[in-house]
Amino acid sequence: MRLPFFLASRFVAGETLEDTLPVVRGLNDDGLRVALDLLGEHVTDRNVAERATDTYVDLVRTIADDRYDVNISIKLSMMGQQIDEDFCAENLRRLLEVARSRDVFVRLDMEGSDTTASTLRLFERVYPDYPDHVGPVLQAMLHRTERDVERMCELGASVRICKGAYDEPSSLAAQDMSTIRERFAAHMRRLLADAGHTGVATHDDGLIAAAQSFAREHDLGAGDFEFQMLYGMRPETQRAMAAEGHPMRVYVPYGTEWLPYYTRRLTERKENIWFVLKNLFRR
Repeated sequence: MRLPFFLASRFVAGETLEDTLPVVRGLNDDGLRVALDLLGEHVTDRNVAERATDTYVDLVRTIADDRYDVNISIKLSMMGQQIDEDFCAENLRRLLEVARSRDVFVRLDMEGSDTTASTLRLFERVYPDYPDHVGPVLQAMLHRTERDVERMCELGASVRICKGAYDEPSSLAAQDMSTIRERFAAHMRRLLADAGHTGVATHDDGLIAAAQSFAREHDLGAGDFEFQMLYGMRPETQRAMAAEGHPMRVYVPYGTEWLPYYTRRLTERKENIWFVLKNLFRR
């Protein structure tokens, strides 16, 4: 039995792109940038992966033609990453050719740690040809992220830094939030100082303040970094920060695969449930 979409409508803009674009326009009109995320992941069929790539290509063309202030966030596991990396790289290049021609940025979303190395390998394969139109996400909780941050600084790449929401073992990731916050702050400062355009993805007031302070001290502006928050979370804060001149991008999921996405994300870590409940009532 298919559950009604209204159960997810607080956090998912629509089940179709047609339903989602008015939401995007409204956010843009309020001075907010947008990152569109078509929900779905872990494709194991080549035909399905090629269709997903076609959908991403059509998405880039649509948002470019309609002049939205939007980039797209993609999951390489939808494009054949777990089938064959060469196949996935071909699909990614096909997308990036169109993205470059339409000047749309493509963010490579980061999934569980089992795909981290592969995602960064694929990024480095395409980055030399599309340096202004592709960049990865790094998760502060992972132990490996410090060296990944250093590598992205060497490349001058655009990075989205987030805490990380996947359930990972202690051998791979920090488990307590105080350590994750400390790592986030350190990685954020390093990226702001020496990487390309940085997305500071957090709803944490302490980390937001730390980023603002660092930006003031180092005379960073909207061309150097932006804050990023989830659609449906702290919308008043998003608009207030944008009105104050702090660049803000809203991560907007859409698509029919909302139920497995949110079920998995909410049940995977108890911290995710607490995060949602806490931010539901924060402005």
